[in-house]
Order: sequence, then structure tokens, then C-alpha cells
Amino acid sequence: MSEDERIVSPAPDGSEEQAIEAALRPKKLGDFVGQERVREQLALVLHGALGRGRTPDHVLLSGGPGLGKTTLAMIIAAELGQPLRISSGPAIERAGDLAAVLSTLSEGEVLFLDEIHRLARPAEEMLYMAMEDFRVDVVVGKGPGATAIPLDIAPFTLVGATTRAGMLPGPLRDRFGFTAHMDFYEPAELEIIVRRSAGLLGVEITDDAAAEVARRARGTPRIANRLLRRVRDYAEVRGDGTVTRESARTALSLYEVDERGLDRLDRAVLGSLLRKFGGGPVGLSTLAVAVGEEPETVEVVAEPFLVRQGLLARTPRGRVATGAAWAHLGLTPPPTAPLAGTLFDPDDDADRPQ
Repeated sequence: MSEDERIVSPAPDGSEEQAIEAALRPKKLGDFVGQERVREQLALVLHGALGRGRTPDHVLLSGGPGLGKTTLAMIIAAELGQPLRISSGPAIERAGDLAAVLSTLSEGEVLFLDEIHRLARPAEEMLYMAMEDFRVDVVVGKGPGATAIPLDIAPFTLVGATTRAGMLPGPLRDRFGFTAHMDFYEPAELEIIVRRSAGLLGVEITDDAAAEVARRARGTPRIANRLLRRVRDYAEVRGDGTVTRESARTALSLYEVDERGLDRLDRAVLGSLLRKFGGGPVGLSTLAVAVGEEPETVEVVAEPFLVRQGLLARTPRGRVATGAAWAHLGLTPPPTAPLAGTLFDPDDDADRPQ
């Protein structure tokens, strides 16, 4: 790799982190690691539309944070040779905001709406017509004298991203011609990403160190790249600049990321559940108070990974620790501890605070 392909110094404007994030994103569909089925399906959609000389169908990407939805949106625009307009659902508060964006799109342009499930209802209803007929109705005036003026917009491709596909209204979801769910990554895939990112950052890293970082990255490329930057810092400040397995393990321990990828919040949730509540069951709001966090933080940030790791179960009676959770923290369950861990419903919200 040539020297100018590496990120070895801060950006001129000081936005080093933004420059690094941009540089680490793959630019072509063929360079995108993981999500093989999604890549193959998406390639057919894009290349088929290009062959017909038509604008591709609208694309919906769902999955957890950090899995590459924004990166895929950028790749879609690059593969089509079109500019990319980026916005988000929370940023579009009124229908007029969406009309202003849509009316300035050029033909074939790609519009990326992140967290599309949080789009305001009036804007959502306007988007229905825009996606199907490439037209919006702009309302002028108020009350009985209000007039709807139809406005044609250029054909465009909408790429919507959501971390909560279940919250997306059915009429909006049905208007996407292609939908894809992005799964968490295998450690082997993350190892490839870590080695590629290390090369772009100009970091010397051994294969076993890359595997160590990948194993603790919670199946998420964004976390893998973040951990890589932290072990790089440790290797440069307290070592000879080369990231070895030993230095990676020491650095990750310093940053409170354990062997299974649990961080401080994860262990706080498990520790409180085990030590204060005997393994449960306990309600979400009570557990959140015990760890000093908001219920939504515990539910959205910590719980999905703990459930996926088989350390916590969500039941109608509350959160329950599994046998693996006791073993992971090196604790012995009391005789009264619930023998949970085989039956749980990830979608059950019976104990959610009202």
C-alpha cells in the first residue's frame, strides 16, 4: 500500500476522527466484507437497473447500529455514479422540510434517510406519493382556503435505514422494492475488516492480535474499528508501535472490554442482576435504577448483546440471568436462583415501564 493511501496524520481542519471513519469505509460493493447474501441481491438490483437505463427500486436496510447501513448507501450511490444526499428521520420534522429536500434532487440522485422509522407522520405521508409517483403536493395557505399544488420531482432512489424495522409503518415498508436485513458479523469476517483497517491506518498488527480484536467486537464492524484505534494508541504509547496479541489484550482490559466483548455497562447490568437481585426476575426500570442508567439505555444498548450471548433472558416476569451469566462473572448461583436461559421472548415488553 502506498503512503498516500494511509491515514497517518490529522486532517487539515482537525477532524481526524471523521477523516478516519470516511477512509475506513469501503467504496465498492466488491470491497464490502460480510453480508454476502445482501451484497449479491443488491448487486442484481443495481446492475439490472443500470442495464435497463432506469432508476433502481427504493432500498430499505435494517439491522443494528454499526453494521454498515450508511456505508452501503454510499456504495449504492457510487455504483450508480450518482450523488448522495444524506438526512435522517428526526431531522425532518415537517412535510415542508421533506418537500424542500425532494424538490432539489437531481435525476437519479440517491437520498439516504437514516432512522427512517422516526420520520414525522406528515412527512411520511408525503413520502408515499414521492416514492410511487415522483410527485409531492405542496399545501399553500391554511384552513378552508388552503390549496394543494402538485409538484413533480426528478426520479430518485431512496435508501432508508432503520435499527427498528418493527416500528416502520406497513404502507411505508411496502413501498420499498428491495429490503435487506443486515446480520451481525462472524469473527472471521471482522478479522478481515480489522486487518484492512490496520493497513489503511498504517498500523502494524499481528494476525493473532487482529483475531483478538475481532473476537471482542460484538459482531459489529464499527466497534471493531474503534477497538483497533484504541489498541493502536496503547501500542504506540506504551509499546514499540506494533499491535501484538499480548498488547491488544492488555489494552482492551484497560478499556474494560472483556474476553466476550462485554463492556462496563454490560457487566454492571449483569452484576446488579446477580448480586442485588439474585439473578432475577427483575423489571427493566428497577434494573436501570440499580446501575444508574436510563431504562432505554439498558434496553437498547446493553440488553440486545447480553441476550444474544445467552447471558440474559427477557421473560414476562422480568429480566433473568442465565447460568452462563453466573459462570462468566465467576459467581456461584444460590439455590433459589431461577434456572432460566432456555425460554425467553426477545419481543416481550410486559415489564417495560409504562
